[in-house]
Amino acid sequence: MSSVSASLLVTWLRATGEPTRLRLLALCAQAPLSVSDLAQTLRQSEPRISRHLKILCVAGLLERLRQGQWVQYRASSAPEAMSFVRGLLAQLDRRDPQLQRDRAAARAAAAPGDAGGSESRLGRALAALISAGEPQRAVGHALIAGLAHPELLASIAGAARECTALVATRRAAQSARAFVERSGLRCRVLQASREGLKGSDLSRAAASFDLVLLDYAAAAGESLVQLLDDARRVLAPGGRLWIFEPYESLESSRERVVEHPLARLRRLLGAAGLVCERLSPAEADGEHVLAAMALLPARTPPLTSASGAAP
Repeated sequence: MSSVSASLLVTWLRATGEPTRLRLLALCAQAPLSVSDLAQTLRQSEPRISRHLKILCVAGLLERLRQGQWVQYRASSAPEAMSFVRGLLAQLDRRDPQLQRDRAAARAAAAPGDAGGSESRLGRALAALISAGEPQRAVGHALIAGLAHPELLASIAGAARECTALVATRRAAQSARAFVERSGLRCRVLQASREGLKGSDLSRAAASFDLVLLDYAAAAGESLVQLLDDARRVLAPGGRLWIFEPYESLESSRERVVEHPLARLRRLLGAAGLVCERLSPAEADGEHVLAAMALLPARTPPLTSASGAAP
């Protein structure tokens, strides 16, 4: 880094010496993001996020970038500030669970066609997994919840008789509709509630679905348990559920015995009343994801007594 004055260095250190602002800086250094994207990612209010962004902008570490009617924030292009930001973020462990969750949530909040939701090798790999797992199967009504990877929208919407996409923000909904129109797809796009994907959001999309795809990488812990339960409720009997979850969201260092992510995802699917038929890892661009496909049994088998006879 080229030499800067002591007062400027102190300004930068003060601006970044706060947990939320450090997380914001790490995200904006990766890709331009809007206030809405960042608020959704960090699960904080937009006014609060705006105040933190203003401090980083005034310090000269972030700059505003207008994209049509939207304003995005990215790391400063000034050489001295850029060098400082790179040096600072190089000290962070990229495997840190919080930072990994932030990156995944930012991809989920961003919309297809935007900087954070652009096509990727991982998205193409996940689309290939679906194609391999759905050979010549007729898909009636499909639901895509989350839409972190636009390749999946094209893959599912092209194969389903009816398709509904549920996204997290208004901007994501607008961009997803533009993506659908631009790609010549037939898909209805709905915006989820401000609190995120909930059972009410899934159920208002339609009474039941033959296929539900959860591409909502921000789910973790209890929110993942609830999301699986909500998804099972809107699945038609015999319907299929696909889910893509980052490894780190399935790990829990707080527990004395850490359960392997594959075993945990299989257990969570079973607890939601789903039968896991396919479970495999996928990796691209440094991201590690577990892909699972599960079935909702056409009918629940009768309960049996300890002797094996029906009561």
